[in-house]
Amino acid sequence: MTTAALERLTPGMLVPFGGNRVAVVPEALAAAFQPGDSLIVMQDSGALLHLPAATAKIAADAVARAHEAFPRMAAVSDAQVSRFFEAFAAALEDEAVWAKIAEANAADALAAKARGRSITRLIASAGMRRDMIAGLREWAAAEGSRGRVLDRIEHKGWSLEQVAAPLGVVGFVFEGRPNVFADATGVLRTGNTVVFRIGSDALGTAKAIMSHALEPALTASGLPAGAASLVESAEHAAGWAMFADPRLSLAVARGSGPAVAQLGGVARQAGTPVSLHGTGGAWLVADRSANAERFAAVVYHSLDRKVCNSLNVCCIVRERAAELTPLFLDALKRAGERRGAGCKLHVAQGDQPFLPADWLNATTEVHRAEGVRREPLVEAIATEELGREWEWEDTPEVSLKIVDSVEQAVELFNALSPQFAASLIAEDELAQRRFFEGLNAPFVGDGFTRWVDGQYALNRPELGLSNWQNGRLLARGGVLSGDSVFTVRARVHQTDLELDRQTPAPPQDLKSQTKTGNHVVRGTAQTRP
Repeated sequence: MTTAALERLTPGMLVPFGGNRVAVVPEALAAAFQPGDSLIVMQDSGALLHLPAATAKIAADAVARAHEAFPRMAAVSDAQVSRFFEAFAAALEDEAVWAKIAEANAADALAAKARGRSITRLIASAGMRRDMIAGLREWAAAEGSRGRVLDRIEHKGWSLEQVAAPLGVVGFVFEGRPNVFADATGVLRTGNTVVFRIGSDALGTAKAIMSHALEPALTASGLPAGAASLVESAEHAAGWAMFADPRLSLAVARGSGPAVAQLGGVARQAGTPVSLHGTGGAWLVADRSANAERFAAVVYHSLDRKVCNSLNVCCIVRERAAELTPLFLDALKRAGERRGAGCKLHVAQGDQPFLPADWLNATTEVHRAEGVRREPLVEAIATEELGREWEWEDTPEVSLKIVDSVEQAVELFNALSPQFAASLIAEDELAQRRFFEGLNAPFVGDGFTRWVDGQYALNRPELGLSNWQNGRLLARGGVLSGDSVFTVRARVHQTDLELDRQTPAPPQDLKSQTKTGNHVVRGTAQTRP
């Protein structure tokens, strides 16, 4: 077999993918492609991703810094890692430092707004600042897990330990949310290193955080330079190039569903494990045994703001629809008023008769990223559209579906939703158990949906929340946190020098093994100094 470098593309060129299909090179791509550039061919879709050489080098250099820092992290003590988080938090508390970050953030927000982009999650508010500082302090106080013995198995004459160890370089691509810096540096707690690529909307803010807070904290604590590295490019191709780098040990993507799915595909083709945090939107189901007051409260408190775990779809069983639908509408309206705006409802086609005429005939002002627009208060959608996540600013936007039973709601969730989070309002314990068992989702509850949050629920900053849209997760929950990014090494201690595999061990029955033979000791708290 002979190989050669790809020097140019021509319009109409056929590029094989997926084994028996071809993609056609468009004229614009052919014109843009230069010698030294790279092309990623997505094997699932045939999408042709252009990696300009200069952009690819920026990503490769950032990964290289983190890759070179990783082995040096082995010589860093847990106390030094704690000092890094403390120094990072102290820098964010410093008014002079924060003023520089806030200035960069204001410029980012102004530019994003001018492009018609949503800036709800971009603003580095006082609340975001407090949360970042609190998250960093949580990591500073967290127990180091490097060298922690997970299992110990005692044999006659020798023992084996399963030991937690750092994974390597963790790559993050995330949307314009500055607080992710505090979350994602949590992987340093377990001895990993990290490389970031942030969306173009927040790149200026990211550079300011790196230069005025994060990098000085690395220096002050004695951690290696590059242990946290930023890809300083606003190009989408920088994210593709980073995720195509085989030096990553884990690729984490947060953002919109299609973009995250594409990034995940790039990493998988490079042989890198992925953790994807894209499409969200929680579902709420009201059973025939639902408590009406509880139901109304859950709707209201699940719509305090738009994030991935906000209420997106509400299903009400038909026999309670006449009673519960008005409560749902009232809670939706109050949720909008709390944010100083109205609300927006999408109703499944055929369920309009459950809504009052004044809702069906009304219009409302909807706060969109591009500005305030006058729209119908209620719009009908096909049942197949229930999986769509509504991205709203200050106007709560949800879908309503009347179902024949909880079982039908579960079927719709499993078939149409991103399989993320759901709650069942039911006083019937059997209904709750069947809901949990039948629902294909990592996050299931019986109240408001906004509990799905690592820092809120688990008391530690999260790197992201995974749905099950692309399958269940191997050996971990849907919350990815810094202390869950590790691998396992095996370490043996031999006391009997005459051990020989050619000498058969004496027979032991399983019952006696639990007392006198092999046994397992789990959760032993042994950590490195």
